[in-house]
Amino acid sequence: SEGLVRLMPPLETTWFNRTWTWSVFLTFWFVPSMGEVEYTGSYAPLYGIEMSQAYASTLDISFDIRGGLLMRQIHHWAAALFVAAMMAHMLRVFFTGAYRKPREINWLIGVGLLSLGMVEGFAGYSLPDDLLSGTGLRFVDGLIRSIPLVGSYLEFFIFGGEFPGEIIIPRLYMAHILLIPALLLGLIGAHMLLLVYHKHTQWPGAGRTNDNVVGYPMLPVYMAKAGGFFFVVFGFTALMGALIQINPVWAYGPYNPSEVTAGSQPDWYMGLSEGLVRLMPPLETTWFNRTWTWSVFLPGVGGLGILFTSLAVWPFIERWITGDQREHHLLERPRNAPVRTALGVAAMTAYACGWIAGGNDIIALKFGLDIFAITWVLRFGIFIFPVIAFIVTKRICISLQRKDNETLTHGWETGVIDRSPDGGYAERHAPLPDSAAYALTASRERLPELEEVHKHDAYGVRNPHYRKQ
Repeated sequence: SEGLVRLMPPLETTWFNRTWTWSVFLTFWFVPSMGEVEYTGSYAPLYGIEMSQAYASTLDISFDIRGGLLMRQIHHWAAALFVAAMMAHMLRVFFTGAYRKPREINWLIGVGLLSLGMVEGFAGYSLPDDLLSGTGLRFVDGLIRSIPLVGSYLEFFIFGGEFPGEIIIPRLYMAHILLIPALLLGLIGAHMLLLVYHKHTQWPGAGRTNDNVVGYPMLPVYMAKAGGFFFVVFGFTALMGALIQINPVWAYGPYNPSEVTAGSQPDWYMGLSEGLVRLMPPLETTWFNRTWTWSVFLPGVGGLGILFTSLAVWPFIERWITGDQREHHLLERPRNAPVRTALGVAAMTAYACGWIAGGNDIIALKFGLDIFAITWVLRFGIFIFPVIAFIVTKRICISLQRKDNETLTHGWETGVIDRSPDGGYAERHAPLPDSAAYALTASRERLPELEEVHKHDAYGVRNPHYRKQ
């Protein structure tokens, strides 16, 4: 700490007729206040402009504090990667069936972590109070106000008055650095405790059953692997922070409620809600002599609600439909659960349509396309493309099951062609090793789907269900 203090150049700012020195505490450079000050920092294009203390301190961190811009960019890139890593992890858990009994509670914790991570990221990039982050807050304000009956009351409660108010930045700051991190730490702790209690899932293989765990010990093998992976991720994030610009707040200027940044886009994980709002056609109803507008509430609030509710209840829905009450500690290959895999790909396709719609103006500008054509294609596509994705994915999974069945029956192809005495040609096959055969047959409940299906029966009559099977 003494070395950091000696290395830190003098940094003083004058607010409220007092001189404040921030050189001691590295974490106290950002000022979460919407109080107006005149900018006197080193960024000349904004010199002398009235702005909030939050925005002015962000500019100071970027231009007047040694290494401040690098730390800001590392922080922002890490937040984007944090949400991406959680989504990738949840997709892996979903497609391999790792959420099944007895891990439903851990899946619910994962859904909570993902939602909190997205809120944490949104709160973080809203703090600088620049024009882009203010536009994002304005969008959220619209979502809040669209809630029937209580929307305006919630807006005044959250913003402390009519938007933008004077307390939203301090409230977001406390949520960003204290409240949400505490919740995240608590959920991560519970997640790890359940992981230790239930043990890791594992892929099927020789000697692996639902009653044992085959692998290396946590100490020192997995501790070394996790430590090495940490340094790889940290180095990669630092490299991106040093070489790839993200969120140049100085280019946007301070927030003004009467202005909107052209082509403004949120961080990638918040693009779905904006895209759904852009896709929603006008929809109004008149009840009790009042006009109710649903064009913002249904896609913006209802869409995200349906997404996270579906994620939370899926393990219980699957168990109810299949009637499977057993414990599962062996992972399942996605091809061996074609309906689940197809549903997952269909959901990803719908998500992609909404996410792309969030940038329809940028896509139209960069590729010279008609923005209305993009919007209408995605309006229909968000319902049609998932159905196509479901059908195609299910057929691919069943085809891969048939390939596994053929491999089990005939062995691996060797590429060696033999000629029979009568002049015929056939490829030589090598038998599967026992470990590979065990891995392919471990999922007993999926074996009926591996049965060979014939195009014609023994009498030469065509099987009418050949394509469906």
